[in-house]
Amino acid sequence: MLISTIKDHRFIDNFNRYRYLLIQLIIRNIKLRYRRSVLGIFWSFLEPLLSMIVLTIIFSSIFKGFGVSNYPVYLLIGRLIFQLYSTATTAAISSITGNSGIIKKVYIPKYIFTIAGVLSSVVTFLLSLVVLLLVMIATHVHFTIYMIFASLPLIALVFFIIGTGLILATLAVFFRDIRHLYGVFITLLMYATPIFYPPQIVPESFRFIQTLNPIYAAIVCCRTVVLDGTLYDPSTLLFLVGSAIFTMVLGIALFYKYQDRFILHI
Repeated sequence: MLISTIKDHRFIDNFNRYRYLLIQLIIRNIKLRYRRSVLGIFWSFLEPLLSMIVLTIIFSSIFKGFGVSNYPVYLLIGRLIFQLYSTATTAAISSITGNSGIIKKVYIPKYIFTIAGVLSSVVTFLLSLVVLLLVMIATHVHFTIYMIFASLPLIALVFFIIGTGLILATLAVFFRDIRHLYGVFITLLMYATPIFYPPQIVPESFRFIQTLNPIYAAIVCCRTVVLDGTLYDPSTLLFLVGSAIFTMVLGIALFYKYQDRFILHI
């Protein structure tokens, strides 16, 4: 009964009807991102690889890698996942205002633009995983069956990002300043998330920030299965799934409540 109700929901029905358009929008976003670039899509591989090399040299020489074993893989996992969240949500913010010309002329479910912005970043993220795989091989990471389970937190993270993107896209239509404020927030969040450093160096009184951070939950899960070769704590995954469900419900509700007013503000 519940599954039938969800399948018949207008959100799902429109999503199935406009799948082809969604794919075309994803391709367009990726082309626009690398337009007039000499290396084009290869930057998806080069950018994380070069950043990892530079940051590893800096932190390994100055901070001795904070005593973290296999610091390159530790750093790359954290950076790739946070970069996915950062680029996807930033793309979602301008997904409605940036496509105002199309939205004003023809009827298309507006959330398609937001989801396309998020999924184009997901495609880039998947391509950049090739770099992670090569670094894992180069640093002699022991491959285990548990690595398959890294897909679960990543799927939950994508739904969390889509929900966050719907909220941000709605707010950006009525408050253009949100785009600039969000840039500041992303910078603060990056330094508050143990991407470059181990979580133990954060004072005990501030560790609640890590505990309440769904992005860090995804990072912890992936680091555990890759670097420790064991399964992550199920409660960490449950927290991430719960955050994704809550954000998706809130994002869809907010978007549907205000989407009819978008046309007056874009």
